[in-house]
Amino acid sequence: MPAGSGKRATLQMVADAAGVSLPTASKVLNGRGDVAEATRTRVEGVLRKYGYVPQNGRRTIAPARVVDLVFDDLVSPYSLELLRGITDAGAESGVDVVVGRVPVADDGPLTPEDSWAQRLKSSGREGLIVVTSELSLAQVEGFARAGLALVVIDPLNLPRVEVTSVGATNWNGGVSATEHLLGLGHRRIAFAGGPVGASCGQARLHGYRAALENAGLTPDPELVLHGAFEYPDGLEMGTRLLELENPPTAVFAASDATALGVMEAARRKGLRVPEDLSVVGFDDTMLAALTTPGLTTVRQPLQDMGRVALRTLLRLAAGETLDSHHVELATNLVERGSTAPIA
Repeated sequence: MPAGSGKRATLQMVADAAGVSLPTASKVLNGRGDVAEATRTRVEGVLRKYGYVPQNGRRTIAPARVVDLVFDDLVSPYSLELLRGITDAGAESGVDVVVGRVPVADDGPLTPEDSWAQRLKSSGREGLIVVTSELSLAQVEGFARAGLALVVIDPLNLPRVEVTSVGATNWNGGVSATEHLLGLGHRRIAFAGGPVGASCGQARLHGYRAALENAGLTPDPELVLHGAFEYPDGLEMGTRLLELENPPTAVFAASDATALGVMEAARRKGLRVPEDLSVVGFDDTMLAALTTPGLTTVRQPLQDMGRVALRTLLRLAAGETLDSHHVELATNLVERGSTAPIA
């Protein structure tokens, strides 16, 4: 019954036209979160088309839909790229995104699992996206008990297989970075990795090792170091590698920030990149193209990962069943000026 026809539409008419039940149409009208996104969009379109007005004569103002997004590091280029993708997807879906850091108690550990979950639930959150942070099994179970949807991006650990996560093809990325350096003639290739327990970093390390072994090379343990995915750790690892009696001619760093630290370590040693040392990063954040020389790096589609995480979270909040608990988006190597054939 389109607006202007002279007859007042009922909610049952709206439900019939949208092909949903009356309770579902009522949920959409009242801003409930437990409705699939496609269904919500369809019902809202019919409500507008019919010019539906509730029996009390006033249109119901649906409460804002809100999700929480927490980082372990809010200021890194990696986090900013993900943030853009998540907030863009939120705007497209009519969802507000509240950004913060993983809560920490005064004595250091994360706040009690149920306290965090219940606080979010009582605030009306539909769910939570956690980026590159470590979650305990108790915390994950706390979110489940509270009925909160949870999606993690590049988790440092996976407490259990049922945790829904979004990442990239880290193993393939590690292979492509190392094969690129091998193709340039490098044979003494170091790995400046992330935290030992980080699943994404371990996948990149395994890709590095696989590429070396496929080339008939035995990975040298002294060329494999671990640290945080941060510039100071890259500087420290780069310094240690370049002070070896037989230093590497190339370094595959597990993040762009780490790679920039390695490049600074080379500069302080009086070495030129790429003439004396080739460096490959991982992420392809905005800094990769701004450094001199430009950083050759494995591109993660970070903004796309953010969009997928937000949309997956909304599907979980609506009670939909996912085909897979883990989604991996493809990586690809971006060649710039920080790598060159071995001299």
